[in-house]
Amino acid sequence: MRIFGVILAGGEGRRMGGADKALLHLAGITLAARAVARLGPQVEGLAISANGDPARLSGAGLTVVPDAVPQGPLSGILAALDWAAAQGATAVASVAVDTPFFPQDLVPRLIWAAEGSAAGVALAESAGQVHPTFGLWPVGLRDDLRATLSRGEARVLGFADRHGAARARFADDRAFLNLNRPEDLSQAEALLQGSRP
Repeated sequence: MRIFGVILAGGEGRRMGGADKALLHLAGITLAARAVARLGPQVEGLAISANGDPARLSGAGLTVVPDAVPQGPLSGILAALDWAAAQGATAVASVAVDTPFFPQDLVPRLIWAAEGSAAGVALAESAGQVHPTFGLWPVGLRDDLRATLSRGEARVLGFADRHGAARARFADDRAFLNLNRPEDLSQAEALLQGSRP
């Protein structure tokens, strides 16, 4: 099994004042660099899904895969699956760039959970809440995903559940703290000062 990873960074950051979230700093480190540090050791290869000028993300040292037709995170997952399939990957693990504390054992636990799914799909869950951008996606789903997006169906959870996505359950809900607004960034800074890993 060859698992590659993608950092989903295609959001417009409207609630963050239009900021490019991948380039926001948390304790002096960009969110993109934090995601690379967490996901990189868990996968064989790594890319970042983003639209616009890829040069702005050159500091991450990753391949930037743009959406063919931007329709949200599911488009980024498809772009990553196409990229990873060309590298000989079996599946892609996805994470959101604006969730800096995601588990450092995310991928192995997604793999383990996916054994309970006929299609090999798994999503992270904590405190009863599903985190659909944190998932494991077999490259064999590319054609169906492309067709799904062509019909205008862009809900990640809808696509995952149609393929019987299993759930990888995590105890620490703070691991999935999502930085949508400036106050969320302040909360993350406070967590770090309290020696949050």
